[in-house]
Amino acid sequence: MSDTMYVSKEAFEKMRQELQHMKSVERPAASRAIAEAREKGDLKENAEYDSAKEAQGILEAKIALLEGQIANSRIVDASEIDTSKVSILTKVTITNVASKKTVTYQIVGEKEADLKANKISVSSPIGQGLLGKQKGEVAEVKAPTGILKFKIEEIAI
Repeated sequence: MSDTMYVSKEAFEKMRQELQHMKSVERPAASRAIAEAREKGDLKENAEYDSAKEAQGILEAKIALLEGQIANSRIVDASEIDTSKVSILTKVTITNVASKKTVTYQIVGEKEADLKANKISVSSPIGQGLLGKQKGEVAEVKAPTGILKFKIEEIAI
């Protein structure tokens, strides 16, 4: 994973805590499970041992992925955000030109995206379509259903 991932300080800390938990709690637990399974006899026919080894492999892959994400993360400081245009961590109020429905989204990194909390990823079609636009502009977003037009009503932090 070589792409830079922009995150808030809170998301970065959450990622670091998750990594620490994996390394200090889950990794030793996986090792213990393997040791317990090894004590139960012949490893060739020991499904418990195979399962424990597989779980350890999955955990190590998750740790490696998270370490890569942390290494490629850049913390975005909310106090340095320019609200004259849509950028990461801005809250943008948009109106769908066709349906006249207005909604406010916060543009966030992929790791923080949560549609229920109105946080959309900067790499999503809507996020990419809004990026760089200014208040009053109409953004055309290519969606699976066709091209959607959104008018930028307000940009805030």
